[in-house]
Amino acid sequence: MSQPEQVIAALRFDPLLPVWLLVAIGVLAALIVIAGVARKARGTVLRLAAFTVLVLWLCGPRLVQETRQGLNDIGLLVVDQTASMQVGDRAALADAARRSIEAQAAKFPGLELRTVTVPEQGDDGTRLFAEVDKALADIPRARFAGTIAITDGQIHDVPAKPPGGAPLNLLLAAKGEETDRRLRVIEAPTYGIVGKSVTLRMIVEDLGATGHTGPATLTIRRDGQPFRQESVPVGVEQQVEIPITRAGPTVIEMAVNALPGEVSQINNRAVVEINGVRDRLRVLLISGEPHQGERTWRRLLKADPSVDLVHFTILRPPEKDDRTPLNELALIAFPVRELFVDKIGEFDLIILDRFQNRGLLPLPYIANIAEHVRDGGALLMSVGPEFAGATSLAATPLGSILPGAPARTDAVVDQAFRPVISDLGQRHPVTEGLPDANPPGNPSAAPTWGSWYQRIQPGPVNGEVLMRAPDGSPLLVLNRVGKGRVALLLSDQIWLWSRGHQGGGPQAELLRRIAHWLMKEPDLEENALTAHVADGVLKIESRSTDPSPPLDVQVTDPDGKTETVKLRPDSPGRAIATRPAPTPGVWQVTQGGRSAYAAAGAANPREIADLRATATLAGKLARASAGGVHWLDGPGTPELRRTEEGHAASGGSWIGLERRHDHIVTGVAALDLLPSWISLPLMLCLILAAWQRESR
Repeated sequence: MSQPEQVIAALRFDPLLPVWLLVAIGVLAALIVIAGVARKARGTVLRLAAFTVLVLWLCGPRLVQETRQGLNDIGLLVVDQTASMQVGDRAALADAARRSIEAQAAKFPGLELRTVTVPEQGDDGTRLFAEVDKALADIPRARFAGTIAITDGQIHDVPAKPPGGAPLNLLLAAKGEETDRRLRVIEAPTYGIVGKSVTLRMIVEDLGATGHTGPATLTIRRDGQPFRQESVPVGVEQQVEIPITRAGPTVIEMAVNALPGEVSQINNRAVVEINGVRDRLRVLLISGEPHQGERTWRRLLKADPSVDLVHFTILRPPEKDDRTPLNELALIAFPVRELFVDKIGEFDLIILDRFQNRGLLPLPYIANIAEHVRDGGALLMSVGPEFAGATSLAATPLGSILPGAPARTDAVVDQAFRPVISDLGQRHPVTEGLPDANPPGNPSAAPTWGSWYQRIQPGPVNGEVLMRAPDGSPLLVLNRVGKGRVALLLSDQIWLWSRGHQGGGPQAELLRRIAHWLMKEPDLEENALTAHVADGVLKIESRSTDPSPPLDVQVTDPDGKTETVKLRPDSPGRAIATRPAPTPGVWQVTQGGRSAYAAAGAANPREIADLRATATLAGKLARASAGGVHWLDGPGTPELRRTEEGHAASGGSWIGLERRHDHIVTGVAALDLLPSWISLPLMLCLILAAWQRESR
């Protein structure tokens, strides 16, 4: 609101000559007068009067009358709305103080109060003075009356000088300095090797506490399950060993007991997600004979830097006798015992490519492969005509773990065909979404992949059929055996895709997925429940090969509250859901007998690192600015007062904003006090009078 106009009269000077020249004239006139006084000359007083009129006329005295329009002073009310202000009743106190200050300011004529809020700033913490600087860009400094900041004192951009050179008043939403216990993770690895342990470095700190508070109780949970509990000293760095037992994410939650009287327990816990990875995957590839598809396998496995490949190709089977002396052979003897007895347990995956039982491996050694799979190993077989012959591995102890055996008659089918994805394969992560596959729900539709020309017709199969021939015959079968897994590819023609035959096909992606599924890669589990928290949102995904609608999931937040969340289909075999996850800690998602855990770290770690309300950070700046610090510990807000510029702007029970008296001039009227038509005749008369006086 504009202020009423005022008329101000003032005496001003508008010199006709530079000031230095006026001073010189004045000094010269003074010397002449002093000389006259020394000689006791007549007319000295009249001469002094003439010189005085001259100097005053040259100074140009004027009576100026201004009409002024007063301008409102502008004050800033800054309200902190960051995460730490949501602790306890701080938000309510801040809101009540804001309303009170705004109501009081409305009663002062000539005061305009602008309210500024401080929002969340991510990892930057509370940038309160950055918001003040933005507001000051639109406020003339001559009208700025001061700042009133309603906050908890946790400000992360405190400047060296008060903003705008005006008083800064802090209203802290608490009863006084507070205490807080926090658990701080100093270092945590992102990845860990399966079968080994990782080391976390952490420390428990008691902030604002006086005296010894004793040890703290540290509780560690892994994937929501109790892991261990121990007593740790406060203020001393600790190392925690966490064993990584499986591939994929492992969620570690650490929590310490509350400090009596602390402001909040939000930062009494920390969550770390460690991704378990295998060290070096050891793969044993045995090619039963040289053939064109052999290079496809080798290129695929050698292209993966995490795979250690051991490859043998049987070039000289035992029944071949070309009478070449053994000492002249340039071939490496096949290390049968070393591979299949001594070191078979070191291999994560065994691939048998067109391998047949020709007496090269004794039956006990073949039985060792089957036992290795049952104990958790993996076997992939790519078979051709040899699988249907008398030397088929299906007729050995290995047959007990294979998902299928060749048909009794007409097992080898020689005709062109294009592989298609089965209905189950459309929902299975090994084959879902392969480029240029047949559309979901239409397994008979021909994909655009290149043709194969030979396959093995199996008898009854035991496992999941993901790919078929156009007539429905199984082509790719996966199965679980004991703790291990087996894959059977009933054709050795996949190498045609790598050559680009008829446009080729996704041989590299398909073989990669099969190998990683066999090695129990979590991302390729066909019936899995996963959860992940990103940007404060819990993302849930359920994968299932069951075509029926997905079951609802139960979500348990870190505080133990449970709710039901409905999943929506996203793609064949996948259903998803999202919901806000504002509370830091471990979120548990359950569906039937499956459970998943997600780590929700603090949305703003810097903001909740210290939850105390304190004047330590900005109190000194407020007092140095002629402002003050006030705790909102009573039922009311301190009284707002106006103070004159340069005086203390804050008292023990009141806060103040300065009066700046800025204005604009709307009209000016000036009156010359010694105009020339008066000054010149007057000086002439005085000079003549002095001359006449001296002549007597």
